[in-house]
Amino acid sequence: MMELSPEEVLEKALENGVERMINIGTCPEDHPKVLEIAKKYSPRVFCTLGVHPHDAVQFDADCEKFMRDHFNDKEVVAVGEIGLDYYYEQAPRDKQVHAFEAQMALAEEYQLPVQIHTRDAEPETIEILKKFDGRVKGLIHCFTGTKILAEKALEYGYNIAYSGIVTFKNAAELRETLDIVPLDRLHVETDAPFLTPVPFRGKTNHPAMVIHTAEVVAKQKQVDLSQLALQTRQNALSLFTKLDWPSEPS
Repeated sequence: MMELSPEEVLEKALENGVERMINIGTCPEDHPKVLEIAKKYSPRVFCTLGVHPHDAVQFDADCEKFMRDHFNDKEVVAVGEIGLDYYYEQAPRDKQVHAFEAQMALAEEYQLPVQIHTRDAEPETIEILKKFDGRVKGLIHCFTGTKILAEKALEYGYNIAYSGIVTFKNAAELRETLDIVPLDRLHVETDAPFLTPVPFRGKTNHPAMVIHTAEVVAKQKQVDLSQLALQTRQNALSLFTKLDWPSEPS
């Protein structure tokens, strides 16, 4: 599959009812790029600024300054992608913890939600969520965890987002975690260009394909797709308060 241009991504997304997109920043190199794209395609596209646990060693004074300089931009809706990854462990654990907690503190300071990545680090992630309980809100991105993590995340005020993984044949246990997530705390996402949902698994993911993830989530939650779409839209507006969106769906 040929790589789509930003204009083609937007066109296909709109054709499938995806009206707003959040482009994720994961490292200092990303930040100027996602910010530029968000400003160019505003108000359809927004962005986040954050340092992924893989890149935790890059969270330094210069990186923090850039983030601080732009957290008040109208296009920047969250701090993310931040968290812990003890599966790949591409950065030392102490550096991951430091970057995670420092960025949680920035989110509290700037009153921005967070987008959290966690893999093979559930106890440590839960500990940090508890530490910031009542001080920071956000979501667990691309949820692949246990019911225990889901329950604790919900307890500490976090929403939960499901990606194309939930459509995979071998993801029955993950689908079951949906049963404990209230509709008003639920999101669907792409994680584009990765984790393309069935029936396009193996191809490059893009926002238009999120509808296939939503169909599986709606089926598991036993609600109409239209109901899920309205609810997840409201959830996004409630969490990402800087989203510029008409009061009624277009």
